[in-house]
Amino acid sequence: MRDWFESWFGEEYVALYPHRDAAEAEHAVEMIEVHATAAHGSRVLDLACGGGRHSRLLSQHWRTIGLDLSPALLRLARKQAPEAGFVRGDMRILPFRRGTFDMVVNLFTSFGYFDDDRSHLEVIAEVGRVTAQRGVFVLDFLNTEHIRETLVPYDEKVIGGTVVEQRREISEDGKYVTKRICIRDGGREFTERVRLFEKDELSRMMERSGFRVTSVFGSYDGSRLTDDSPRVILFGTRS
Repeated sequence: MRDWFESWFGEEYVALYPHRDAAEAEHAVEMIEVHATAAHGSRVLDLACGGGRHSRLLSQHWRTIGLDLSPALLRLARKQAPEAGFVRGDMRILPFRRGTFDMVVNLFTSFGYFDDDRSHLEVIAEVGRVTAQRGVFVLDFLNTEHIRETLVPYDEKVIGGTVVEQRREISEDGKYVTKRICIRDGGREFTERVRLFEKDELSRMMERSGFRVTSVFGSYDGSRLTDDSPRVILFGTRS
């Protein structure tokens, strides 16, 4: 059986969401440029790069490689960011040598997709392996407390003339948030499921994989993390 992310991030996803928020991506990369220690021209991995909106901006400052599992998103990324290089791969088994990158970034909640926490730890361990000594890891995740307080159970919108229904719920054990997407025209359905990691859980995984967490922010403007913050953004240095 295929994992949900293998079927959802395909041609249908690209058709429904051809352009994610470009301004948001700019703010994220500006924040990285300000707070990361990677010099211009350093080697950077955009892990789970999706359609390449961050890779395009990262490649203006650093030698950037994007990695993603979705062939459809990689095709889009190569068009959006021709200056970057792109590789198809599984983030649990990165196809790079030890210490290849001066910085690895994982942006816009491209983490927490697996059914077991061992797989999530494998991802962070692989990041640690491919990051050079004193290199930087930026993990940009959703704020679990904010999600629990502000979850919208149902909405619908029209995207490209198509009505899309979205239903959201938190699992009984409180560990996952699930979004079910129904494309009314044709009755097709897809599911997104993300593990709700607390900030301390993310920090421990990073530290276990050789990173010292140096900064934590709650949004792309660099504000401190609170329960009301939209994001949990951790900067770690490879020790």
